[in-house]
Amino acid sequence: MNPKQLNRTVNNRQDVNHDKLLDLEAKYCSWGDTVHYAEKLNIFKSCEGSYLYDQEGTEYLDLQMWYSAVNFGYKNKRLNTALKDQIDRLPQLACQYLHEEKILLAAKLAQKNERTFEEKGRIHFNVGGSSALEDSLKLVRNHSGRSLVFAFMGGYHGRTLGASAITSSFRYRERFGHFGDRAMFVPYPYCFRCPYDKKRDFCDLYCLKQFERLFETEYHSVVNKKNNKCEFAAFYVEAVQGTGGYIVPPEDYFSGLKEILDRYGILFVDDEIQMGFFRTGKFWAIEHFNITPDIIVFGKALTNGLNPISGVWAKEKLISPDVFPPGSTHATFSSNPLGTAAGLEVMKLIEESDFSTSVSRKGRYFVSQLRKLQKKYPQIGHVDGLGLALRMEICQKDGYTPNKELTDKIVNLGLSGTLNARGKRRGLILDVGGYYKNVFTIAPSFYITDEEIDLGVDLLEEALIKAFKKS
Repeated sequence: MNPKQLNRTVNNRQDVNHDKLLDLEAKYCSWGDTVHYAEKLNIFKSCEGSYLYDQEGTEYLDLQMWYSAVNFGYKNKRLNTALKDQIDRLPQLACQYLHEEKILLAAKLAQKNERTFEEKGRIHFNVGGSSALEDSLKLVRNHSGRSLVFAFMGGYHGRTLGASAITSSFRYRERFGHFGDRAMFVPYPYCFRCPYDKKRDFCDLYCLKQFERLFETEYHSVVNKKNNKCEFAAFYVEAVQGTGGYIVPPEDYFSGLKEILDRYGILFVDDEIQMGFFRTGKFWAIEHFNITPDIIVFGKALTNGLNPISGVWAKEKLISPDVFPPGSTHATFSSNPLGTAAGLEVMKLIEESDFSTSVSRKGRYFVSQLRKLQKKYPQIGHVDGLGLALRMEICQKDGYTPNKELTDKIVNLGLSGTLNARGKRRGLILDVGGYYKNVFTIAPSFYITDEEIDLGVDLLEEALIKAFKKS
């Protein structure tokens, strides 16, 4: 397609041939994102509810909803209307000035946390999750004067240079080096694949005891035993690991961890970017574990995937104007009116709904259906979930050895749009995570119906059977 043809197509909003679009993408789009992970490149044209539609009109049931950014369904009419109203009223405003939606959204989030944690705090907005994570690092360093932090093996906090430094995957840093200090990575309580080869029923939280041992002597390079001062300023956690495979920790793990951290003045930073806003059946995933974090980082579903907003909530002592004055951090689009309007409407929607009940019930039903599938196929090694953050681990026939090859086949069969269920050709959108990239991390819309859950399980089974035939 030459420049004149391209301009004519763009100006007239004409439909472009699928193959020509892919040709343009191959020549002009960076391959540095994650698009080319897939075997087949799809071009999607529309969406609604729990479904995406390609250029041919094929329907794809989405079980990952933009990495849990679209918790409230595609084309949610109420949220879209709020965004359109804002476009017609105050679509742009430099973030150095105030607007109503920013103030009200911050107040709602802060008051929610004050009721939940009985702790006064403030909200600072940014755009993407990684940017908010960077802001949290500034809060930590500003408060403590220290830059070293703990983080979990399997943890994912973003791909900016600072966030990559506390994300455990070396491949994110391999070609770019380090920015500041790298985290000390601690094993996550991953009971299905315990790094210490223990069994949960008898381990007495052995992994937590191993972390506590780091503070026994100065020669573990963590603490000065003469004054109990620690070199590490914070511990960055995901209450349910996201990219690591939607791993749900033992119920009493985080309370024990928080006790250790408090003993040595180490901040507890809770990354809720993927799990916040009721993904697990509670507003914040950390609420399941009955502790109060010092900082919460959030994003994604706050705007249901519309004009993005992220941010941090921090205790007053960490973020009051006396210690974090004007100009401490800033981004041009950090509290843009379109994002704050969408976020405010999401908060109103949450307040008027009972997602605690509905998400928990649907999650239990989904897990029960997946476990029925597990009984039929030994290659499904582990099924678990909290709310509608669900995991299905794909293994060899022994039910334990990771099987990335089979996982990839199932994903690509879903993306092919050639599955057949209930007399109709369909596709299936799945996301893969886990330490061995063999876990389906399932995050459907909160409005998914029981019938759609059953359809999702049927499509998974068909993809599994077809993948066996390709092996």
